[in-house]
Amino acid sequence: MNQYKSVLEFSKTEYVVEKSKFISHVKPVSNEEEALEFIEWIKKEYRKANHNVQIYSIKDKVQKYSDDGEPSKTAGFPVLEMLKNENITNVVIVITRYFGGIKLGKGGLIRAYTKSAKLGLQESKVINYIEVKKISLTYEYTLHGKIENFVMNEKDVHEINTEFYENVKKEIYVTIDRIEDFEKLLVDLSNNAIKTE
Repeated sequence: MNQYKSVLEFSKTEYVVEKSKFISHVKPVSNEEEALEFIEWIKKEYRKANHNVQIYSIKDKVQKYSDDGEPSKTAGFPVLEMLKNENITNVVIVITRYFGGIKLGKGGLIRAYTKSAKLGLQESKVINYIEVKKISLTYEYTLHGKIENFVMNEKDVHEINTEFYENVKKEIYVTIDRIEDFEKLLVDLSNNAIKTE
C-alpha cells in the first residue's frame, strides 16, 4: 500500500446527546503497539468514565474494535466500518462516554458513536499519505542544470535539499513504486555519472 488516507494529528472533541457526553480522541499511529499504548493512556486518564470504546486500523494488517460494555456492535463496530468505507487507516480512536441517565437505544448509540468519531476525524484532518524513499544524488556541476530540470518535472519526486561542495549533493523523496524506474532514467540522463544512495 503506497498511498493511503490517515489523520495528520491528535485531536480531542466533545459531543453531547441526551445528557451523555462523548469524548473522541483520535491519533495517527504506524503500528499496533502505538495504538495499544494510546488506548491504555486514555483508559487511565478517563478511568471513571462509563465506557472507553476503542477502534484502530493499521494498514491492511490489523483492524480491531471493542464496544467496552456497550451493547454488541453499537459502538466500536460501526466506527470501524466507517473507517473501512472511507479507506482511513493508521489511526486509533478512543471514544469515552459519560452516561447522562437517558438510554439511547441501539440506533441512537450507533449514531452517537459514529458522529463522535466523525467529529474527531474532522478535527484531526484526514489527508492522503504517499510512501516515499529518501535518495541522495551526488554528481558533477556540469550535470546540475540537467538534473535540476529533470527533478522539477517529475511528479513523483520531491526535492528536499541541495548542497554544493566538490560535487553537487541533492536529496530527494521518490514514491516507492517509482524508485527503479527513476534510477534507470537518471542513469540514462547522466550516462551513469550519478552516484545514488
